[in-house]
Amino acid sequence: MAAMTPTAREAAPKPGTDDADPTPQAAPTRTRTRRRPRVWRGVVLGLGGAYFLVPLIASFVFTVHTPGQGVSFEAYTALLAADGFTESLLLSLALAAATIALALLLAVPALVAVRIGAPRLRPVVEVMCMLPLVVPPIALVTGISTVLRWGPDHLSRTPLYQTFLAVQNESFPFVLVLAYTVMALPFVYRSLDAGLRAFDVPTLVEAARNCGAGWPYVMFRVILPNLRSSLAGAAFLTLALVLGEFTIASLLGFRPFAVWIVSISGAHARMSVAVSLLSLVITWVLLLALSRAGTAPAGAPGAANPARKARSSRTPSRTSPKES
Repeated sequence: MAAMTPTAREAAPKPGTDDADPTPQAAPTRTRTRRRPRVWRGVVLGLGGAYFLVPLIASFVFTVHTPGQGVSFEAYTALLAADGFTESLLLSLALAAATIALALLLAVPALVAVRIGAPRLRPVVEVMCMLPLVVPPIALVTGISTVLRWGPDHLSRTPLYQTFLAVQNESFPFVLVLAYTVMALPFVYRSLDAGLRAFDVPTLVEAARNCGAGWPYVMFRVILPNLRSSLAGAAFLTLALVLGEFTIASLLGFRPFAVWIVSISGAHARMSVAVSLLSLVITWVLLLALSRAGTAPAGAPGAANPARKARSSRTPSRTSPKES
C-alpha cells in the first residue's frame, strides 16, 4: 500500500502541464473584493464626519464672522470677562466629580456583593437601577421639589431641618448630586455589569481569600484592576450626563454651566454659541482623559503582556509519541 500511494512530489503537477494550479489568475479577484469594503468604509466614515463637523464649522463661522465687519474673535475673548462663566463651569465640574464618586461608591460594592453572595438578587438590582429610564426627569424634579418644600414646614424643630437647608446650598447644591446619581444609575449599572461578566469574580475572590488577603485588598487589588475599563466607561457616561443636564437644575433654581449658557443666549447670541463650542471642547478633552485612564498599562493585572503572547505563539506545541 505504501508503494502504491503517490508521494507529494509525484502528485504535484509539473510547471509545463495543464494541471498546474492557476493561483496567479485568482489573485486579482481577491484584491478587488478586498478593496470594496474599504471604499464603503471610507464613504460611511466621511458621511459621519460631515454630519458632526459641518454644524460645528457653521457655528464657529457664525461666532467669528460679522456681515459687513469681517472676522472678529470678540465672542471668545469676552468669555473670560462674562459674568458667571467661571463659577458655573467650576460648579458643573464639581457636581460631575461628586456624582461619579457617589454613583461608583453605591454601584460597585452592591454589584460585587450580588455577584459573589446572592446571584438570585441580580434581577431585582437590575430593575431598581433601570427605573430612572422609565421615570421622566420632569416627574423626578417635581418629587424632589415637593420633598424640599415639605421638609422645612414639618421638620423646622428637628435636626433634619439644617440638613434640608445644607443640601440646597447655592455654592454646592448636593441635591443635584443626588438627582444626577439616580439618573446615572442605568448607565453605571450596564457598564459595571458588562465588566463583571468578563471575568470569574467568585473564583478570583476565593483564591485571594485562601491566600490570606483581606476584603479591602481583594476589592482594591483584585476586582477593581479588572474593572478598569468599566469604571472609566461609567465615569465617561456620567460626566457627559452631568455637563449637559438642564431640566432638573433649571427647575430647582440652580445655575450650573448648561443653565448659564441658556440664560445668556437671549442677550448675547454669538457668545452663547461660542460658549457651547467651548463646552464641547472641554467635554471632549475630559472624555478623552477618562478613556485614556480606562486603558490598562502594560504592567497592570488586567493588561495582556505582548512579549508573553509572542513567546507563547513561537513555542511549538508538544505532541505525544502516539500523535507523532
